[in-house]
Amino acid sequence: MPYRRAVTKAQDRPLSVSELTSLVKELLEGSLPPLTVEGEISNCRPASSGHLYFTLKDRSSMLQAVMFRYRTRGMGFEPADGMLVRARGSVTVYAARGQYQLLVEGMEKAGQGDILAMLEERKRKLAAEGLFDEDRKKALPRFPSRIAVVTSPTGAAIRDILNVLGRRNAGLGVVVLPAAVQGEEAAAQIAAQIGAANRLGLGDVIIVGRGGGSIEDLLPFSDEMVVRAIAASEVPVISAVGHEIDWALSDYAADLRAPTPSAAAELVSDSREALEREIAQFGAELETAIQSRLDRARMVIGRFEPSAVEARFQRILMPFARRLDEAVADLDAGIGSTLENRSRRVEVSSRELLAMSPAAVLSRGFAVVRVASGTGAQAARGVAVRDAGSLGIGDKLDITFSSGRAAAEVLEVGK
Repeated sequence: MPYRRAVTKAQDRPLSVSELTSLVKELLEGSLPPLTVEGEISNCRPASSGHLYFTLKDRSSMLQAVMFRYRTRGMGFEPADGMLVRARGSVTVYAARGQYQLLVEGMEKAGQGDILAMLEERKRKLAAEGLFDEDRKKALPRFPSRIAVVTSPTGAAIRDILNVLGRRNAGLGVVVLPAAVQGEEAAAQIAAQIGAANRLGLGDVIIVGRGGGSIEDLLPFSDEMVVRAIAASEVPVISAVGHEIDWALSDYAADLRAPTPSAAAELVSDSREALEREIAQFGAELETAIQSRLDRARMVIGRFEPSAVEARFQRILMPFARRLDEAVADLDAGIGSTLENRSRRVEVSSRELLAMSPAAVLSRGFAVVRVASGTGAQAARGVAVRDAGSLGIGDKLDITFSSGRAAAEVLEVGK
């Protein structure tokens, strides 16, 4: 066989790495026909080119796989970690890394993977206990003085967090609580460090997280110990596990979920520039409010200036003064009319009195005769004589004329 001859020839001299890789590639690709592999997707990462790189795994083995962009267009679903699929393709060798992989030509869903099924079951169980309830969530402090970070001290996550905090708020204190973020011991260490941060008061906010990885790498953050430690924390907890598309059960138990560790750092640190702008805005609003109050105060005070008070008094007094003036005018008119009427009546009465007075009568040629002395039975001295029969012969009379007087004696009395 040609393959056996190639192997026998290769034994005659040392091979370079490239020669060995080429030989393996030739042997592997030439001996295996196109086939279908069933496995659970893990570490699924679409490239910017549109190609899809992922791992197919079962309980004991893993197989790298790649699906080029033009092959992904007709799938009808979005591959994701934990999904059980059947991938059709051929086995090839990626020489640059010396690893064999499945070159996928088509893929269909086969069900739910073991890990995803386990996580869904655990999620339902913990949710039923109320560990994910919204009313358990605590608000983050606006200006924390110290942040506790539970993560690997050598991982990319802590570097990203420190870079963001240094840029946005260099004065913020950071306490790193080291813990493994993958592997069998990771969950216990993460849960213990969350408890220590609460017990020792190491921070006003706790960030729990790591950088991206496969669904298996992120499993410690979905462990019951970690979820219960987060739910029991009296200090607000931010879960920042992996990248935007990654998730863990810690996201549901935490008070806040951040898509990345860098985003978590931004959530707990207001930038100096933003604070300065906010303070400036508050200052401007305060100045405007004070100026408005001063303007209103000046308006109120201005109402008590002498001229303003006088004007207000005049406005209040004007109706009453007008009514008084009108009443005085009416009274003057009434008194004048009454006086005029009374004057006319007095004048008429005076003329009537004058016309009827003795002087007026005397002036018309009449005279007043009084008894000066006499013997007449009805005569009375000084009394005007109205009846001649009251006189007696020899009575002395006093006659008053309009002008002057005269004395007379009665010589004869007749009717």
